Amino acid sequence: MIDHAHDLACVHGATERLLHAVAQLDNASLAEPSRLPGWSRGHVLAHLARNADALVNVLEGRPMYASAEARDADIENGAARPLDVQLADLRETADRFRATGDAPADWTRTVELRNGVTDEAARVPFRRWGEVELHHVDLGIGYDLEDIPAEFLERESDFLARRFSGHPDVPATRVTDGTHTWTTGRPAAEPEVTVSGALADLVGWLAGRRDGSALTTDGDGLPKLPPL
Repeated sequence: MIDHAHDLACVHGATERLLHAVAQLDNASLAEPSRLPGWSRGHVLAHLARNADALVNVLEGRPMYASAEARDADIENGAARPLDVQLADLRETADRFRATGDAPADWTRTVELRNGVTDEAARVPFRRWGEVELHHVDLGIGYDLEDIPAEFLERESDFLARRFSGHPDVPATRVTDGTHTWTTGRPAAEPEVTVSGALADLVGWLAGRRDGSALTTDGDGLPKLPPL
């Protein structure tokens, strides 16, 4: 069973780490490229703030975003803001998300995210945790996948493996860090390939943050994964 209260506490901790790190930057560094193609660090921070508000919408029964175009425009319009404005926005939106999470609610209900995707409300805090951790890495300011708590890496490996499960273009794949094992890809009686490596490298590959060169494979080589 998902412990949403635990995950909300983890979101708070990850957010505090992010805010502390971003506070060490300056306006010029926000305009520099992030690790995400086409996005500056300012774009990443604007997205994180708007995502917090979007997940408040989800938990309160509203559409996650007004439209894909509105989402993209909000990120673009917010990217060039100075550091103090970015920090205030991140803090205020994080506080709104936390307050919404702390309010009494039926956490077993089904909620709708983007593109018709549905999930149990209790899983929304973990989704936010992932946004904060992975985009902290995307900023390229000294926080990397190896710095993320092991609990998150284990659960994110499971989450991403499930996301590609049944995908016809992904071969039946066994994913393992030597202790934990996940399966993904199209259905098969036996895996077509086994991918092994450290948790950080597995998450990096599954999340499209690393090319998988640090992983080892048997079978026909490292599967090519579709975009998230």
